[in-house]
Amino acid sequence: MSLPEIYQQFIIGMQKTSWLEYIAVFAGIASVWYSRKENILVYPIGLINTIFYIYLSFKYHLPGEASVNFYYTIMSLYGWYMWMKKDKQDEVVLHITHSNKKMLLYQILFFLFFYCSIYFALVYLKDNFFEGAIPWADAFASATAFTGMWLMTRKKVESWYWWIATNIASIPLYFVKGLVFTSVYYFILLIMAFWGLIEWKRKALQNNA
Repeated sequence: MSLPEIYQQFIIGMQKTSWLEYIAVFAGIASVWYSRKENILVYPIGLINTIFYIYLSFKYHLPGEASVNFYYTIMSLYGWYMWMKKDKQDEVVLHITHSNKKMLLYQILFFLFFYCSIYFALVYLKDNFFEGAIPWADAFASATAFTGMWLMTRKKVESWYWWIATNIASIPLYFVKGLVFTSVYYFILLIMAFWGLIEWKRKALQNNA
């Protein structure tokens, strides 16, 4: 696809963007902003984003992304609880930290399990149910997002590396599906993920000190 064709598809896609997609995108950006700031509002605002995207993902034949957003919804409720959890001294239990070697192994295995599961499920379902699915791309975007969300509920710095991978995969995936505004949204999230990584690394060092 040439640059003029990409530009033309971008203009057409933006013109077709629904109000649901606009709300989902802005809620998602706000949610990532609050996650960078370690603010509990990341979860209630994030729920608006995920619920809307479950609907949009099914509408545009992105079953992998629909499963991701359903998972986000469940994990947002769990993360909301974990981030608010306090000890007997009324102090927050969770703090931003780096993963140890054991946790690093767990997250790699976590990613591989979901990648293989989603990939083979989409290969099987593609012909009869999800003709627009791209199994390897959907599976990668989904599995990295599953891993990043799990680590975020535990306030692990490494969650941002997985978010970066998710955003890189999602930019072209949504563009070719016609969700151009969402593709731009993931580009914005990619930039914010690098920003969040720097911020959480700084906070992890402070917590260690």
